[in-house]
Amino acid sequence: MSLRVCNTLTRRKEPFVPATPGEVRMYVCGVTVYGLAHMGHARSALVFDVIRRYLTFRGYRVRFVKNFTDVDDRIIARAAQTGETALEVADRYIAAERRDMAGLGIIPPDVEPRATEHIPQMIALIERLLAAGVAYVLDGDVYFEVRRFPGYGRLSGRDLEELRAGARVAVDERKRDPLDFALWKAAKPGEPAWPSPWGPGRPGWHIECSAMSMEYFGPGFDLHGGGEDLVFPHHENEIAQSEAATGRPFVRYWIHCAFVNFAGEKMSKSLGNVVTVEDALRRHEPDAIRMALLGTHYRHPLDFAEPRLKEAASALERLRGLLDLAANEPAPGGSTEAVRTAVEEAERRFIEAMDDDFNTPQALAALFDLARTLHAARNAGSATVAPGVAALRRLGGVLGFFTTAAVAPPPALLETIERLVRLRGEARQRRAWAEADALRAELTALGVTVEDTPSGTAWKWRPPPTDR
Repeated sequence: MSLRVCNTLTRRKEPFVPATPGEVRMYVCGVTVYGLAHMGHARSALVFDVIRRYLTFRGYRVRFVKNFTDVDDRIIARAAQTGETALEVADRYIAAERRDMAGLGIIPPDVEPRATEHIPQMIALIERLLAAGVAYVLDGDVYFEVRRFPGYGRLSGRDLEELRAGARVAVDERKRDPLDFALWKAAKPGEPAWPSPWGPGRPGWHIECSAMSMEYFGPGFDLHGGGEDLVFPHHENEIAQSEAATGRPFVRYWIHCAFVNFAGEKMSKSLGNVVTVEDALRRHEPDAIRMALLGTHYRHPLDFAEPRLKEAASALERLRGLLDLAANEPAPGGSTEAVRTAVEEAERRFIEAMDDDFNTPQALAALFDLARTLHAARNAGSATVAPGVAALRRLGGVLGFFTTAAVAPPPALLETIERLVRLRGEARQRRAWAEADALRAELTALGVTVEDTPSGTAWKWRPPPTDR
């Protein structure tokens, strides 16, 4: 089966066929940097990280661009609160965002454009829209005239009258239509501003991504992603201004991931119900966070709760413990037909799941079923599970797991661990089970996992998450 994706624009799954065979140009809307990233941002980042990884796994050459919005009313308001400049606020939160994404194991984009570094491109695009007769100037502001773009509402699936009735739009009686949106905003006292043909000011939010994607991909590209809250108005407006300027289709496939909810409400900074990525990484391993977020299909809402992360950590250990222990203590002999068959079946199911609109829950199910077979074969002690371990590591890596290098315990801790493991082994030989269990508890408290197999006892130390 070929890769199929659910295209928001058409509301159906379609075969994925990029414009240039073997190449994918992919743009994802990044964050507005006025605060720390939360788990909703983490989900979007992980979803598109996995999509990028899987496209690469399938043999595509992927060029990935993800922007920063670094000029915005909220950034300006935060600067007024803290006494910083808007640029200082943006710089601080961009650094925090990059730290958080690295902590989650997300591959950095090929390009991370900042809005303020592309003002000339935005001005040039606005000039094209004015020349095309789909924009107008009002007292230093420039607006896009929605009625002059016949396809407006196509992405969100609503007509203009419905949008007028239900959309949250700023009231400005000067506009020709309530849905007309700002391309350029005239300067206000104390706010950042850049020179333009219409006077000093700053770009509207929507023009940023059109100008930046055109800068790196030209007038159209393959895949545009973001959270489902961006469908309207942001992505709807991107389509309108981009296609009105070029006369060409803007994006072939639109992919949107659903919200992360907390106590039944969308997690958002404005509601104040956020769990930041920074806080989550203090208390949980990155792969456990990844497991918790990828366990629900990206188009379905995800209810965030602490028990979900604890369950994900336990599930992760079933996979990672097998990799750690089996790789270090393989059973003797060649691999059995059962192991070879399990590997082939897991690979088939994994690819089939990911080809079906990046179905990570089903892909994970394939990995866990493979792990179950490998555990059984390893405990039987009659065959090596090395081929299965290699497949588990390779397929798990497509989802971003198992990419962090193992960390050795400090020398003093290593000496303690080895002593406790030896004493536990001696206790087991004497059948002193209570003593052996007590020693296992000591090892667990130190972050050590032990497994008893026919070929002996193996252990793995994992450093606990720490404050950054």
